[in-house]
Amino acid sequence: MPTRTVDALERTVQKANEWLNDMAGELGTEDRAEAWRVLRAYLQVLRDRLTVEEAAQLAAQLPHVLRGVFYEGFDPSRQPEKIRERDVFLARVAERAMLASPSDAARAAAAATRVLRRHVTAGELDDVMSQLPAEIHAVLEPD
Repeated sequence: MPTRTVDALERTVQKANEWLNDMAGELGTEDRAEAWRVLRAYLQVLRDRLTVEEAAQLAAQLPHVLRGVFYEGFDPSRQPEKIRERDVFLARVAERAMLASPSDAARAAAAATRVLRRHVTAGELDDVMSQLPAEIHAVLEPD
């Protein structure tokens, strides 16, 4: 959705707020700041693990506000980062989201994946997940 008008800008903020409310609900909190930190961290750590092409395809489905967060600090010359271990992935999420432990990060990352699954096309999320090692994919979408 192009943001050429004030109405379009308001709609993209509304969409971002829907994502944020979904994130808070998945986390079981009313703390929107926590939900924001988790969603932001998740999107950026996930982005770092994707190819530039796949990151761009995912970003195209994000509301403009979240797309800006997604690309914040992005360095395409370092993509994809070779994060292969579950613990490394979760440590990065925990650090960026200011979470206490990897188990908190695992719960938060799975919650963020559920939010992402509700808001992007199934095919796109499947493409994203196919780029991840099995042990990372398993923590993001546990059975």
